[in-house]
Amino acid sequence: MTSSPDSAAGSTIGSTTGSTSDSAESAAAPFPRRLSTRIVVLSTVALALVLAMISGTLWLSWQLEGAGAAINDAGSLRMRANAVAIALWEARTGKPAQVDAQMRQLDETLRELRDGDPARPLFLPADANIHAQFERVASAWSDALKPAALHDLAAGAGEPSTYIGLLSGFVDEANGLVSLIERENARKTAWLRISQVALAALSCVGTVAIVYLLYQWFVAPVQRLQDGLARVEAREFHTRLPVDAEDEFGHLAQGFNRMVAELQALYQDLAARVDAKTAQLAAQNRELATLYEMAAFLNTPGPAESVCHDFLTRVMREFDAEGGTVRVVSPDDGNLHLLVSEGMPEALTLAEQCMPAQDCVCGGASAEAPVVFGLRAPGGASEANAAFAQRCLKAGFVSVAVSAIVAQNETLGTFSLHFREEREISASGIQLLQTLGRHLGVALMNRRLVALGRQLAVSEERNLVAQGLHDSIAQGLSFLKMQVHLLDGAAGRGDLDEIREIVPLLAGGVEESYDDVRELLLNFRTKLAPGKLRLAVEDTVARFRRQSDAELTLDYRDEGGPPLPPDQQLQVLFVLQEALSNTRKHAEALHVHVSVLNGRDFSLSVADDGVGYDPAEIASRGESHVGFHIMHERARRLSAALTLDSSPGNGARVALVLPAASRLAA
Repeated sequence: MTSSPDSAAGSTIGSTTGSTSDSAESAAAPFPRRLSTRIVVLSTVALALVLAMISGTLWLSWQLEGAGAAINDAGSLRMRANAVAIALWEARTGKPAQVDAQMRQLDETLRELRDGDPARPLFLPADANIHAQFERVASAWSDALKPAALHDLAAGAGEPSTYIGLLSGFVDEANGLVSLIERENARKTAWLRISQVALAALSCVGTVAIVYLLYQWFVAPVQRLQDGLARVEAREFHTRLPVDAEDEFGHLAQGFNRMVAELQALYQDLAARVDAKTAQLAAQNRELATLYEMAAFLNTPGPAESVCHDFLTRVMREFDAEGGTVRVVSPDDGNLHLLVSEGMPEALTLAEQCMPAQDCVCGGASAEAPVVFGLRAPGGASEANAAFAQRCLKAGFVSVAVSAIVAQNETLGTFSLHFREEREISASGIQLLQTLGRHLGVALMNRRLVALGRQLAVSEERNLVAQGLHDSIAQGLSFLKMQVHLLDGAAGRGDLDEIREIVPLLAGGVEESYDDVRELLLNFRTKLAPGKLRLAVEDTVARFRRQSDAELTLDYRDEGGPPLPPDQQLQVLFVLQEALSNTRKHAEALHVHVSVLNGRDFSLSVADDGVGYDPAEIASRGESHVGFHIMHERARRLSAALTLDSSPGNGARVALVLPAASRLAA
């Protein structure tokens, strides 16, 4: 059955043959109900027949499977009987044997054949001859062969002649059992084939009937709908389906006609616009993925050369470039220095290691937008950089795209992409290059700032070291220099009494300078782990007690405050060491009290009953009093408050308070 041709106007799809009868039947009864009834009845009959045939074949196959297992076990009787003979022979010759185990296995096989096992499945066919033959086999084993085996086993050395003599008869009986089961299996196999042929025939007849009915009920209307859809896909929006029945397909045809009418009114160039928008979104998604990947990659640690090389390879892959370079601007001479290159001839990279920015197209990118040069096009390269353009042309590159590397409105360099074919980069590609240049610029600037921060930290620490040297060793050496000058004058005059007075002063000055050096070296080497501050404070106090006659008391209280991190612990310890050093050198104190309180806030206090000092006089000296200046520097590093309290004749007190807001996590 085929669809009728279109009408003369070509706007209506003809109905299939047989649709007239459908219309007549639909007028006699409601179509949806009649159609559902037909489907239910047809499905029920087909299902019942199929289930009946399948059940029969499943029963036959189950029988065949059980009989097949029975054939295997019956055949194994021969093997197990021979195994018993071998075990008897080994036992008679003195070798280790398992006669009992072999006999038990044969008994177990006979038991399984007699009782069956539906789970495997295993069972003897329901045939009297087969069961009679099985009983003969079982009797031959239990009445003759098994007693003979036990007799031969008890007889000792020699050939098991009794068992061997009966073995061939048992094997013949087992062969007879196997043959009977095989013949029964062959008969059921024939029935299974007949059932399968009948099932196949029924399937063919049922299939033809079902196909015919389904064609009449469904296929013909669906074909008309499919033909209409094909015409709509071909943009024939004048296509209409005939509505010749008040059924589901009739309603579907009416809906189809309304849909096509609306599409005919709305559809103009929608497909092209959708394709264009899809391509645009795909390009934007690809650019966003590239930016995300690049931003994540540039934020990873690593040397600038490695970062720039990986950046260049990724950009080249994104834009299908055959070569590329990354150049940085030297702050000294303003020239472009080649940092990394990829896919560039060695001669070209050697010739362009360093060059003025205005002498090459690679320096033509500004911070505003990347530029694309066609090296063969007239005006693609200026006269000033024509020689450099010729180098690229000789290397096989005909187009170059150059973008600036920018960070905080500062041009750090440029990166270029070299192409062996003429290349035009879209506006979105130009914007992507510019954004990538900014990302690389930020990454390079961050690495410069990190390096500068490390240099600044080293410089600050060196400054504190210099201040410590000035406050201790430099003053001692100045005193020694003056005493050496006096000693030289006394030696010139031959004044032995003055020499005797100066020499002890020199010895004391040298010993004090030596102690200062050891103290500074100890301070410089001090490293603390989290929770080690108390031990370091106790060591510092013990060293002060060894170096001074003053009586020192320590009050260290831990009131639940979190431990300080190693950096802050070290700064606190330096303040304590500097305060005790000033007390030992200048205070002339009899008693010193050190208090450490680790609570919500951290506080350190060093108080003595020495000669004290005038705070106004110390303030007038500014940074010339290096010890106080160093303690203030340490306090600023901690973001802590440092208080120096003293008056002449009333001792001195140094107090350091680190508030909870300034504490770092250990």
